[in-house]
Amino acid sequence: MTRKILVTSALPYANGSIHLGHLVEYIQTDIWVRFQKMQPKDKVAECWYCCADDTHGTPIMLRAEKDGITPEALIERVHGEHSRDFAGFHVAFDNFYTTHSDETRDCANLIYARLQKAGLIEKRTIEQYFDPVKQMFLPDRFIKGECPKCGAKDQYGDNCENCGAAYTPNDLKDPYSAISGAKPELRNSDHYFFKLSGDSCQSFLRRWTREAGHLQPEAANKMQEWLGADGENKLTDWDISRDAPYFGFEIPDAPGKYFYVWLDAPIGYMGSFKNLCGKQGIDFDEYFKPDSKTELYHFIGKDILYFHALFWPAELEHAGFRTPTSIFAHGFLTVDGSKMSKSRGTFITAESYLQTGLNPEWLRYYYAAKLNSTMEDIDLNLEDFVARVNSDLVGKYVNIASRCAGFIGKKFGGKIAATDAEWLIPLRDAAASIAQAYEDREYGRAQREIMALADAANVVVNERKPWELAKQEGKEAELHAACSEAIEAFRLLTLYLKPVLPKVAEAVEAFLGIAPLTWSDVATPLPAGHTINAYSHLMTRVEPKLIAALVEANKASLAPTEQAAPAVEKTEAKPEKVAATPAKASEADGAFISIDDFMKVDLRIARIVDAGHVEGAEKLIRLSLDIGEEKPRQVFAGIKSAYDPAQLIGRMTVMVANLAPRKMKFGLSEGMVMAASDSDGKAPGIFLLTPDAGAQPGMRVK
Repeated sequence: MTRKILVTSALPYANGSIHLGHLVEYIQTDIWVRFQKMQPKDKVAECWYCCADDTHGTPIMLRAEKDGITPEALIERVHGEHSRDFAGFHVAFDNFYTTHSDETRDCANLIYARLQKAGLIEKRTIEQYFDPVKQMFLPDRFIKGECPKCGAKDQYGDNCENCGAAYTPNDLKDPYSAISGAKPELRNSDHYFFKLSGDSCQSFLRRWTREAGHLQPEAANKMQEWLGADGENKLTDWDISRDAPYFGFEIPDAPGKYFYVWLDAPIGYMGSFKNLCGKQGIDFDEYFKPDSKTELYHFIGKDILYFHALFWPAELEHAGFRTPTSIFAHGFLTVDGSKMSKSRGTFITAESYLQTGLNPEWLRYYYAAKLNSTMEDIDLNLEDFVARVNSDLVGKYVNIASRCAGFIGKKFGGKIAATDAEWLIPLRDAAASIAQAYEDREYGRAQREIMALADAANVVVNERKPWELAKQEGKEAELHAACSEAIEAFRLLTLYLKPVLPKVAEAVEAFLGIAPLTWSDVATPLPAGHTINAYSHLMTRVEPKLIAALVEANKASLAPTEQAAPAVEKTEAKPEKVAATPAKASEADGAFISIDDFMKVDLRIARIVDAGHVEGAEKLIRLSLDIGEEKPRQVFAGIKSAYDPAQLIGRMTVMVANLAPRKMKFGLSEGMVMAASDSDGKAPGIFLLTPDAGAQPGMRVK
């Protein structure tokens, strides 16, 4: 039967940049889709690739507030950045949309209404922490406090990063709002729950997760752990609502209640596809009706398997839609064997990779060489990256054309001789096994087989030595055959690599003067007399200095200042020191001051009422400080390397209140906050001074 396929990747959150870890998934998906689109129409009639920015939730709302823009303006800006980065790595979505759309809202409302009609939505009153300053209920990740297990301070409301314990916000000791710093209050609120623990969901999920093909074996095993043994009921009902203020879709007939972002995020797949259907005239219902014969595949990271393999299929099934054909989960990316790190320069953004001048197809090939169909993590070893790309793509693949194409142009007017040589038969016969590897997402196996064929082709070229034949009289026919057959081998290798190297393939198609390569072209060699164009170099080698530049560009600066001391930026060439150091003072070196000197400095207790990043400054945070005056003061502090602005809001500190205001390019700085640092003034040894409990804004330090 002719296949019709819809493919999605997980939705990137509209609150951050695309990095190389994200790209593992999008490149993996793009390769699979490009392979499907190379198939003949009688085999794959349609293959659509849809995605969208995930745009709802509290973090979006707060980020927009800090940036002084609307959430809509924020998600539009980030959508442009994400689109740029995906295009830069040749990720060819048929539609890259947004979850903040009429299509997604309509689908969410329909699914909710059907689940409600099926008796699977229940309203319950729950007790939840409320921020009295921000006047909002707090998600778990916006509540911090002391871990109830190990006592570690400043831990999130759902798990401890120090000991790994999981708990609820109610278990935290001395909880505080990560948004305002205020002590949260427990208040009651009505919430809406999807009854995932109900018998109908339980029985469906036990069957669906065990059916062959829906999940990888390791994912299916994980589902059985979460579901429990037959007769057990380990699933809990899913809270699908959030209280205003919240950026998202308001729940029908429930004023002030909004769909939780994880409810409408997977529905965003449907919304993006529905938008594409409107533009392309595709039948949406054909793809999502319960008895659909089309195929639906989700590529995701293993960290969101719970949502995609339990919540999502249960929603679809009980709302009267088809369920996914398969969910393909992949592992995480490490760099040089470790988690991505800003301090080591290995938390690499997509934008910085491209701006450094690195070829995106180098990374596409390297990922392909590492990827398989399991959930194993993959490692980007930067030294191996250089060696493998240079060896495989330049030394093996491109080398074939670069050594032979010129002779055809110079000696034979660009015309190809017959290419039916026996040694090319294994290259053509490999098409089926390479195709199966791509279909099975065993990209590493496919690349190994392709490079083995490239090795075999290079052996033939080396044995026939066209560069020597070109110098010998009477060897023209032999030279013509050797070079023409090598070019045919190069064409076959390009066809096999096209899902991975789409831009190189385009250049090769132009060089060979042929239509875009499809998989069925394996059986149709270049005919004798076919004219090729002049050869231009297709790929350069990776220079180690580019990798060094990439790492350097992504290093988080450890310097605590921006032309200044740790606490505030200065415009003078010689900054004024404000950070305490362990150096010994002596009267002889003039370090002692009198009490009168000290009293000239007006130190005040200050509450940080707002904090945010400073556009264009690598090390500064903009602080708004309440010192008991009519309005807060603005101060620029060079503490970005040590503090997240969101964690500073509500915190008490100490400020120099009588420092002369300074006009800076970022605005007016009206004081200086006090911080201690180690002897060289570098992070992580930067510590804002904090007064004892009970101190109030405006109190003088003396």
